Amino acid sequence: MCLFCKIIAGNIPSTKIYEDNNILAFKDIAPVAPVHIIIVPKVHIESANNVTDENSKYVAAIFEKIPEIAKSQGIDSYRIINNCGEDAGQTVKHLHFHLIGGVKMGEKII
Repeated sequence: MCLFCKIIAGNIPSTKIYEDNNILAFKDIAPVAPVHIIIVPKVHIESANNVTDENSKYVAAIFEKIPEIAKSQGIDSYRIINNCGEDAGQTVKHLHFHLIGGVKMGEKII
């Protein structure tokens, strides 16, 4: 079971921001900005490369809730990041999105 599956199962504590039947959003333990939330589907999908017709509803559910999650943190301007694969910096092999905000960011990502 991967790290995020353990968090979803409640075996590892997290600071939950939002949860429903399909997704979980929690604070990143090493934030890069005042607001840094990790949003994951509650089913294990290894990466963006593994999104299919059958599981894409979880990705849709995440993007439908992102504005509500951001607003709950007092921001309406933010960045969404997904790392897909080792070279892109994906360290947890469970599809996840970083919602980052609360600070002025430039247009460059790296």
